[in-house]
Amino acid sequence: MSTLIKPFDDIRQMLETFPTAAQAAVEEVKARDRLLTKPAGALGRLEEIVEWLAAWQDRAAPQIDRPMVAIFAGNHGVVNQGVSAFPAIVTQQMVGNFTSGGAAINQICKTLGVGLKVFELALEKPTRDFTLEPAMEEREAAATLAYGFEAIDGGVDLLALGEMGIGNTTSAATIYAALYGGEISHWVGRGTGVDDAGLKRKLAAIEAALRLHKDHLKDPLEIMRRVGGREIAALMGAICVARVKRIPVVLDGYVVCAAAALLHALNPHNIDHCIAGHQSAEGAHGHVLKILGKNPLLQLNMRLGEGSGAALSIGLIKSALACHQGMATFEGAGVADQDHNA
Repeated sequence: MSTLIKPFDDIRQMLETFPTAAQAAVEEVKARDRLLTKPAGALGRLEEIVEWLAAWQDRAAPQIDRPMVAIFAGNHGVVNQGVSAFPAIVTQQMVGNFTSGGAAINQICKTLGVGLKVFELALEKPTRDFTLEPAMEEREAAATLAYGFEAIDGGVDLLALGEMGIGNTTSAATIYAALYGGEISHWVGRGTGVDDAGLKRKLAAIEAALRLHKDHLKDPLEIMRRVGGREIAALMGAICVARVKRIPVVLDGYVVCAAAALLHALNPHNIDHCIAGHQSAEGAHGHVLKILGKNPLLQLNMRLGEGSGAALSIGLIKSALACHQGMATFEGAGVADQDHNA
């Protein structure tokens, strides 16, 4: 680990130095778009996607030469409360499946020409059971966030984020309940497919955690360390470093958006460089996306995780850029535009 591993005060200071959108690049994209052989606005959100790429790559001619899916994997002590249909060992087993190329995300990445990296976060040592004590100490949480910061190569030009962690929908639901309040049951879904009894245990665990930590839930970073997981902390770091390195980010589902929600709670502009790849079928993900101000690119009733929905949306993002780059202009194609029609 490098000197980036610092307490929360240093993390807060880093967030204040985030670069902003490159509006000049956006205007150049809009100017080219007006010349392309199509009616103005005819490609709808595809046009907006190219503007988003330009804004956060700071390029008038955006590129997607090295897209990558980054999966962060962590284990959760709260699994001891019977909140999941699968035991914690499945996290390690699924990481092995990713490595051997046997998971859904491998097939999606292979089909779309997207790189894949998997980051294991001390899988042999789950976080503490947050119904009994904080999941992580502050230094541990800050170090894990810094690990996510250091994990992303600056050569990546589009980053899709995914996760793996048995029990992490319980962690995500607890984060949402702590951030947004309301009925706890609103935030709780079936995750890996728990039965009715498992769903009751999951709800009870979240209620117990919120009671235990109720005096410390005003600060999003404290929420992260008390009821989050290592993969969620690392995802926060990855979102942050992408901003610093001007890499647009595609968010996956319920758990990835919990990391984004924590950054959003610190400052809504912290996730301006992020787009929602899809709306998950898990829990109240649609409600979360509305709070975050993100309109998902896809809605396929998926709840797999692994970055699968975000990865699928890369195909759409690539298509948007290909249209912008490859379409002829009215002048180049000899087509009359709106000002010179027959």
